[in-house]
Amino acid sequence: MARTITVGLDGSAESLAAAEWAAREAKLRDLPVKLVHVWQPVPERMAQASLLGAETHQHWAERIPREAAEGLRLRHPGVEVSTEQRAGTRGDVLAEAARDAELLVIGSRALSGLGGFLVGSVGQGVVARTEVPVVLVRAGEQSADEHAMDPAGVPSGATAFRPVVLGLAAGSPDEAVVAFAFEEARLRDTELHVLQGWNQSPYSVYTMGSGFEPHEEFARERAAVLTEALRAWRQKYPDVEVVEVSRPGSAAGLLIDASRDASLVVVGRRVRRNPFGAHIGAVTHAVLHHATAPVAVVAHD
Repeated sequence: MARTITVGLDGSAESLAAAEWAAREAKLRDLPVKLVHVWQPVPERMAQASLLGAETHQHWAERIPREAAEGLRLRHPGVEVSTEQRAGTRGDVLAEAARDAELLVIGSRALSGLGGFLVGSVGQGVVARTEVPVVLVRAGEQSADEHAMDPAGVPSGATAFRPVVLGLAAGSPDEAVVAFAFEEARLRDTELHVLQGWNQSPYSVYTMGSGFEPHEEFARERAAVLTEALRAWRQKYPDVEVVEVSRPGSAAGLLIDASRDASLVVVGRRVRRNPFGAHIGAVTHAVLHHATAPVAVVAHD
């Protein structure tokens, strides 16, 4: 079965922005796009009492993916776009649809005045249950937002991509997360900024003789761990320029700050198969809600 970039579509501004992002990504990857529209049929009694009958409701429901697909084909020539309608609960349907996808793209409403995402329970549930990469795109996201300013200081989709940003726990890096980030940077022909946040050494407040700073020594050790974790990946992707950033502080805070000048932020999510439900982790949760660039969540064991 051919792999697709699958989009959760409901006609909202955020889902339409997600569809546009998916079409741009499909162009980079040479993959088709599938728009999955989730709708709930009107119960017969409600349809009879409503001004809109069940058939009229279905007609409007079918119109949403059809018109979205037509627009994508016009704006992104050469990208194959298909549509699919499924009835059911949105989170369940999208998690099921993602099983045959290369990646799943969903929209998140922008927080007015705060410049981040508003990720509802459905979006968080989909991220937590989906084992293919999930990309969240905020409402209003445009191609120009992912590119550098042109020489006149104007946002432009014709300039180079902004960096891809990867949040990495260098002591235990997961190959799936790192590989995804390197590949996204390669596809965009842009830099990969790898960020590591760490808590300061408990001994950093002390000194041990003239010219010796335990804090500086600890910082060098953490930076060396990051360099070693990326050594093989630099060899595998020699054309990707890598910028290593190892700083004290919150990993989530560093990633959120870096997202302001990024084309994509990549974070991981550990797959937890247990009877108490799925989780996305504190850092990923914070980045999902406050990053200003699209965020890719890559599941790993």
